[in-house]
Amino acid sequence: MKKISVLFVCLGNICRSPAAEAIFISLIEKKGLTDDFIVDSAGTGSWHIGKKADSRMRVAAERRDINILSRARQITNNDFDEFNYIIAMDDSNFRNIQNLKNRTASAGFASIKKIQDFRTVFNELEVPDPYFGGDEGFDYVLDILEDSVNGFLESIS
Repeated sequence: MKKISVLFVCLGNICRSPAAEAIFISLIEKKGLTDDFIVDSAGTGSWHIGKKADSRMRVAAERRDINILSRARQITNNDFDEFNYIIAMDDSNFRNIQNLKNRTASAGFASIKKIQDFRTVFNELEVPDPYFGGDEGFDYVLDILEDSVNGFLESIS
């Protein structure tokens, strides 16, 4: 069976998308589906390449037994060929991903979606960026992502 590949994308790849990646990994581990997926995250910007996720996000996630282990990277043209799904955290990143895909010679097969299209509990149309806010913003983002990431997984499995 061919693996399903999923790339979560936000602006800098240090808050929202690595959290979504870690939540997704946690969910597929609990369901015994780890071998069925390739999961990664990236940012549309390049500011944090190689860095760990924001420490405030890692601490908030660890309180929920979710380990964010990824290092920041920037989305590349190759990602459109390597991933089945590219999942944006907000409208701005969705547009940036679409624009990059439109400029790519090989447009690939990736289906570009917004994570909040899979929400079941929260009304937010975008996942807010908690970077410049207080610690409670990281918990709120995790609440939102646990809901929508689970909804995404249910939609594809």
